[in-house]
Amino acid sequence: MANNGQGGARKGGPTAGAGGASGGSRPAAGPGGPGRGPGGPGGGPGGRFGPIEKPKNAKRTLLRLSGYVWRQRKLLSFVLILIAISTGLGVLGPWLQGLAIDTYMANKDIPGLGRLALTMIAVSAVAASSAWFEQYIMAAAAQAAVRDLRKDLFAKLQTLSLRFFDRYTHGELMSRLTNDVDNVSRILGETVIQLMNSLLSVLLISVMMFNINWRLALVTMVIIPLMAVITQALGKRTRAGFKERQQHLGELNGIIEETVTGAKVVKAYVRESAVVEEFGTTNSLVKKSSIKAQIWGGFMGPLMNFIHNSGFAMVAGAGGLLAVRGLASVGTIASFVGYARRFSRPLNQIAMLYNQVQSALAGAERVFEVLDEVPEVQDVPNAISLTAVQGDVRFQDVDFSYDHEVPVLKDVSMWARRGQVVALVGPTGAGKTTIVNLLTRFYDIDDGAITVDGHDIRQLKLDDLRRQLGIVLQDTFLFGTTVMENIRYGKLDANDDEVIAAAEMANADPFIRRLPEGYQTILSENGSNLSQGQRQLLAISRAILADPGILILDEATSSVDTRTERHIQEALLRLMEGRTSFVIAHRLSTIRKADAILVINHGEIIERGTHEALLAQQGFYNHMYVSQFKGQQAPELAAVAAE
Repeated sequence: MANNGQGGARKGGPTAGAGGASGGSRPAAGPGGPGRGPGGPGGGPGGRFGPIEKPKNAKRTLLRLSGYVWRQRKLLSFVLILIAISTGLGVLGPWLQGLAIDTYMANKDIPGLGRLALTMIAVSAVAASSAWFEQYIMAAAAQAAVRDLRKDLFAKLQTLSLRFFDRYTHGELMSRLTNDVDNVSRILGETVIQLMNSLLSVLLISVMMFNINWRLALVTMVIIPLMAVITQALGKRTRAGFKERQQHLGELNGIIEETVTGAKVVKAYVRESAVVEEFGTTNSLVKKSSIKAQIWGGFMGPLMNFIHNSGFAMVAGAGGLLAVRGLASVGTIASFVGYARRFSRPLNQIAMLYNQVQSALAGAERVFEVLDEVPEVQDVPNAISLTAVQGDVRFQDVDFSYDHEVPVLKDVSMWARRGQVVALVGPTGAGKTTIVNLLTRFYDIDDGAITVDGHDIRQLKLDDLRRQLGIVLQDTFLFGTTVMENIRYGKLDANDDEVIAAAEMANADPFIRRLPEGYQTILSENGSNLSQGQRQLLAISRAILADPGILILDEATSSVDTRTERHIQEALLRLMEGRTSFVIAHRLSTIRKADAILVINHGEIIERGTHEALLAQQGFYNHMYVSQFKGQQAPELAAVAAE
C-alpha cells in the first residue's frame, strides 16, 4: 500500500466525502437489500404510496405486444384460416334461413327443405370444429408469446443495476413478473381470438346485409358511431382504473413479501397488529381502485345492450315498412333480422372485451416500463477482456453519490498492491461499503477512476471483472437447494471433489457431514436451518471455489461468536493467501495483521497505516480501539504506554 502517511483534503489527496447510510444519502437498501429506496417504503416509481402514474400510449403498447405475437406467425396463420372458416360458415345461417322461407317453404318443397336442413347442420358442425381447433392453436401461440415476454422481462432484471432495485420493492417487481404478465396471458389466450372473430363477423355480416337490402343495411349502421363514441369515452377511464389497480396490487404484494420474509422480526417486536393494519390500508386501496375500474367497465355492458336493442327495433320497424310496400320479401326480412341481431352481438362483444384489453394493456405497460429501463452500469463498446488479474487496485480522485446530489465519497485516492490486505474501518455509514460497491461496479463513480492492473474498470467487460472478485458479505444469501449446489454457485462447472475440497479449506466440511443428508441436504429459504456461522462458512467455501484474484470481506465475522469466528478466521486466512484483499471490519482485533488500515470518518480517509503505527499516533483509530477494550488493556496498548 503506497503513501501510508496521513491523507490531505486537497484534490488528489486520499480523502472521502461524507455520507453513507447514516448520512441519509445512501439508499436504505444496498446490494441484495429489500429494495426500498429514498422516499420511504418502496420509494421512487412504483413506491408503496407514490403517485399513480398516468397510462402511457395504449397504441404503442399494443404494437409492442403484437410484436411478441408476431413471432408465432406460423401458428397465427392457421388460426386466421380457421377463424375465416368458422366465421364465414356461421354467417351463412341467416341467409340459408331466408332461402328456406322464400324458396322451399313458399313452394312447399319438403324434400328440398330437408336437404337444406341437413346442409345447415353440416355447416354448423364444420364451423364448431373449426372454432375448437382455432382455440387450441391460439392457446399454444399465446403461451409461447407470453413465455418470450416473461423470459425477456426476467433477463432484463438480470442486467439492471442495483440503483434500479433500490427504487422498487421486491413485491412490486414480483407483481410485474406474475400478475401483469398473467393479464397479458389472458388477453392473448382468450380475448384476441374473440376480437378477431367479432371483427371478421362484423365485416362479413355487413357484406351480406348490403347484398340483401342496402336500405336496411344503412339503418343498421346508424348504431356504429354511437357505440364507437361510448367505447372511446369509457375506455380512457377504464384503462386508468385498471392501471391504478395494478399499481396498488404491486404495493400489496410488496407488503406480503416483506412480512413473510421478515416474520421473525415482526413477531420479535410484536408488530403483528401494525402489519395487519398496514396490509388492511393497502388492501382497501386495491378494493377501491378495483371497484372504480369495474364500475367504469360495468357501464359498457348495459349501454351496449341498450344500443343493440334500439338498433334491432329500428331494423324491425324499417323492415316491416318495406315489406308492406312490397320492397322486400318475408324471407329477406327474416334473413335481415337475423343478420341485424348477429351484427349487434359482435359489436357488443368487442365493447365488452375492450375492458379486458385495457386491463391487459395496463399490465403490459408496467412490464414494458422495466424492459425500457437502461442499465446504469454496462459494458462500453469494445470493452477489454480480463482473463486474470495480478491484483493491483487503485482509486484515483474518486467522487460518488447515490442520488447524484449528496456526495458520499470525494477525491478518494488509495493504492493496494498485489497480495496486500487492506482494511477499511470507521463508524457506520462512513463510506466503507460504498468503496466496495464501486470496486465491484454495483454502481459507477461520478468522477475519477478506479483501475485494476492499470485498466479503468469501466473499460473492462463487466462479467470478466466480477469473475475476478470474490465477495463474502455479513448477510450471506443461500439458495433453497442442496449444500453442494450452494457452494458450486461459485463455479458452476466444478465437480463434486472440487466442491468438497473448497469446503474442507473453509473448515465447513465437518459440520456439513453432520447434516442429515450431508452435501445433499436441502437448505430452507436463505439457509435459515443453519446457524449464522455455518452460513458464513458456506459463503467462504463458495468464494474459495471461485478462486478470485481480488477478495472482498464485508463484516464477514461480525455476527458470530468468538469460537466460530476463530474457525472463520482460519478459513479466511487460507482464502486471502496470495490475493489482494479488502476487509471491512468493526472488530478491530480481526485486522491487526493487515498490511494497511484506512480509517474512514464522514467519508474522509483521515488516517492510514499499520495497526501499530496507528495506535502510536493516538488518533481516531486509537480511540476506536480503546473503546472496544473498555475495562481491559490490550497488549498493544500496554506496549505503547510502556514506551
